[in-house]
Amino acid sequence: MSVATKTLYETDFVEWADHTAELLREGKFGEVDLEHLVEEVEGLAGSERRAVKSQLLRMMKHLVKQQIQTERRGSSWIVSIDNAQGAIDFQIEDSPSLRRYAEENLEKVYRLAVRDALRETRLKSHDKALGIPEKCPWSIDQLLEADPDTLRWE
Repeated sequence: MSVATKTLYETDFVEWADHTAELLREGKFGEVDLEHLVEEVEGLAGSERRAVKSQLLRMMKHLVKQQIQTERRGSSWIVSIDNAQGAIDFQIEDSPSLRRYAEENLEKVYRLAVRDALRETRLKSHDKALGIPEKCPWSIDQLLEADPDTLRWE
């Protein structure tokens, strides 16, 4: 790996990526900046995981808000849940291992969703009286496949 390649990574990422792709296509593996290439490939996987977690959080936050503020239930929350389902579905279609990742992180994301929903609705001081389940009341299958208007914890 040349010093110029490392400098290129630090000064112009897009040019570095184009140059790296060209080196790989040409089979010039000895010239590839492997250290940064590995970092970037790992970063891609992390980015995909964060995207799934973010959509799952958005979905469950709106599901919780629907349950604790039934009088405010509306189409915007349903649409948001539906959009999150679709986005996660597309990501899982491209990378099936993301389904397992979502399932493994379901409880953690649920706790964050409850926290965020309580903060947004300003009902944090009433959390015990709201009947919010301690554990996620939905399976990953329900979250990804059910009609958003029917997902309840009752």
